Amino acid sequence: MPWNNEYWEKEEVLPKKELEELQFKRLKNAIKRAYDNVEFYRRRLKEANITPDDLKKPEDIAKIPFTQKEHFAQNYPFGLFAVPKEKIVRIHTSSGTSGKPKVVGYTAQDIDTWVNMVARCLYMVGVRDSDVFQNMANYSFFTGGLGFHYAAERIGAMTIPSGVGNTERQVQCMVDFGTTAIHSTPSYAMHVKEVVEEMGVADKLKLRIGCFGAEPWSENTRRRLEDAFNIKAYDSYGLSEMNGPGVAFECKEQQGLHIWADHYFTELIDPKTGEQVGEGEKGELVLTALTKEAMPILRYRTGDITILETDKCACGRTHPRLMRILGRSDDMLIVRGINVFPSQIENVLMQIPEVGDNFQIVLTREGGLDEITVKVEVRDEIFTGELWDLKELQQRIQRILQKELLLRTNVELVEKGRIERSMGKAKRVLDLRSI
Repeated sequence: MPWNNEYWEKEEVLPKKELEELQFKRLKNAIKRAYDNVEFYRRRLKEANITPDDLKKPEDIAKIPFTQKEHFAQNYPFGLFAVPKEKIVRIHTSSGTSGKPKVVGYTAQDIDTWVNMVARCLYMVGVRDSDVFQNMANYSFFTGGLGFHYAAERIGAMTIPSGVGNTERQVQCMVDFGTTAIHSTPSYAMHVKEVVEEMGVADKLKLRIGCFGAEPWSENTRRRLEDAFNIKAYDSYGLSEMNGPGVAFECKEQQGLHIWADHYFTELIDPKTGEQVGEGEKGELVLTALTKEAMPILRYRTGDITILETDKCACGRTHPRLMRILGRSDDMLIVRGINVFPSQIENVLMQIPEVGDNFQIVLTREGGLDEITVKVEVRDEIFTGELWDLKELQQRIQRILQKELLLRTNVELVEKGRIERSMGKAKRVLDLRSI
């Protein structure tokens, strides 16, 4: 049951001092739980010559070594579990290094805590028991499917487990069932938008809320989705290593994603030096899970680049906010010495009216120099116009991209539908430099 009409749980609006005290108490408990029950962490902390008792203030967490993606592979499959297998009621996996997936375990309490967190997020953006919630996410090992499904049910919304693919049927379900809220990746939502337009049923939709995550997306993509579906589109952030979706979520103010300080301890570091960065500075997100029984992961380097704001939000919630994820440090492209995030290119393209909803970045190497080509789908009516208009559009896109990226970029205009659609996370980059 919700705490009141605005907030799912009272912890959302705890006074800042109380929230910090609760967070630090849980942080000390999580570190002790990891030290006592996970051989990997006990060994790592001993090597660093520290014990859980050395944590006297929040800043002392910097003494603890980072957990990185390769540590999941080294401890595959169950080496990071803090409870016996008999206590594990579910596992999820996500892609990992060395061909081995990262295995994440959950106790019954973990599942309940996680579902409540995602319900907190959905309730925050206005999902209620009167809504019809269509979950267009993968229901296999991917956490986005079950995470959102059970949260929507907990709120009491009619929940449609539509999964991914068969997009015409998805759209027909929206029409027939009166879907009011959807969840998917933003790139799949853009594909659904195209199919809605082709079927000519936009005026029959009753959508009002869209929740999109699992990949970086831009403000200009948000505007396209909001205009196409007549919705408010909200950014969702999560990762399997920290439960899944529900780690952070936008409120109705759409001024950053509230990251739940009663469940996570948040740091931002310089990805090169590992040193903390100041508030308002860009850095790599590092998370410590405070309430996970099965896997109390300490100081996990997510690879996600963002900015952290701690000022109180106009919505009344006291939890800090992540600004929009700029990209993953390991997704960053280096072209002729320049750092490029695919989300930068998306943000440029989605503000150009003649550009369609899909693009692809192709990297090649010619004569020892890297070349970047952006294949851009354009709207149908553009290809039926004058050749000169296409040339002018191509040159305009090149100029805007060069101004944004500080990098000369080739642009290839293609017809709508030429670039392969993704039913899950978009495959934006084709790197042919090593082939």
